[in-house]
Amino acid sequence: MFANKVRLMLLSGTAIIATAGTAEAAQTQAGTTITNTAQVTYTVNGSAQTTNSTTATFVVDRKVNFTVITDQTTNTKVNAGQVGAVTSFKLTNTTNGAQDFLLDSAQAVPVGFFPNTPDFTLNNIKIFVDANGNGVYDPGTDVATYVDELAPDASVEIFIVGDVPSTGSSNLAQVALHATVANGGGVGTKGTALVQTDLNLANADNTVDIVFADGDSDGDYAGDIARNGQGIAYAAFEAGARNVALTVTKTARVISDNVNLINPKALPGAVVEYCLTVNNATAGVPASNVVLTDVVPANTTFVPNTLTIGAPGVAGTSCTLASLGTTTGYTGAYDTSTKTVTATIPSVAGSASVAASFRVTIN
Repeated sequence: MFANKVRLMLLSGTAIIATAGTAEAAQTQAGTTITNTAQVTYTVNGSAQTTNSTTATFVVDRKVNFTVITDQTTNTKVNAGQVGAVTSFKLTNTTNGAQDFLLDSAQAVPVGFFPNTPDFTLNNIKIFVDANGNGVYDPGTDVATYVDELAPDASVEIFIVGDVPSTGSSNLAQVALHATVANGGGVGTKGTALVQTDLNLANADNTVDIVFADGDSDGDYAGDIARNGQGIAYAAFEAGARNVALTVTKTARVISDNVNLINPKALPGAVVEYCLTVNNATAGVPASNVVLTDVVPANTTFVPNTLTIGAPGVAGTSCTLASLGTTTGYTGAYDTSTKTVTATIPSVAGSASVAASFRVTIN
């Protein structure tokens, strides 16, 4: 019966151990001393004896690992001439110890990494570390240029900041964030790059060996080298379109001539309608603040209240299907001193057209 009790206790203990083993234990910190002493009992001539072994001691080595990734799902949208454009990265320290990280950037990345070919470089490029943990670049607050004493399993945002050129037809720039693991141990002191212990040497029990266990940081296998204490990630700045394929077609149509009811001719006194059709052939990119100006030609006179702006009408019957003063925001005017017609169109959408028309009489 006693034996049965013992057996039940052991089974119960085994179950408890198995349940506890489902939780993932935290990494033991590098430099931790682990000691162990064994005990032996024995009997001499019926007398129980006990003795201890010598103590085995070793220190936990440093398993260096970390990741650096692009912390955004799309390219950073920028405008030509924009100052202080920002793209974000995240560095996570999975080393079993606090580490510094040295940071640098490049604008040359593996060919073919981006779907579109980069065609401009940023000016005044800099790297800053998120100081207050809000994940947003705050000029004047985020001024650190290296990661200082990042705790195990902790992450930090890193920003690459640069100025976009104001000239040229460029639309894509690429950047790479390169991180190198460095010695920690002093807050506010920039550590030097870690050097891996010679792996050909036997483990030294009382020395903290350094072993690089890092691999590809961001899963693209482009640029990262396994187990070198370095990581790299890529991002891009994408400039909006600087121009669209905008064309203006102008036509003239005789409306009436006071002589012929059918097929009017361009006779003195005849009314002629001018039509200006603005077409934006660039899909998805609107042209804003479109202003048309047209000087009424010599030997003609502007017909008051005939300026209209709207969607192009059916050719040969009507130039526009809207008029000034509607909710579309179209505006226009005629300057009698310069004989100039002006038509303002707030926006011409991509792959769309807007027309303006006015009439004159032949002197």
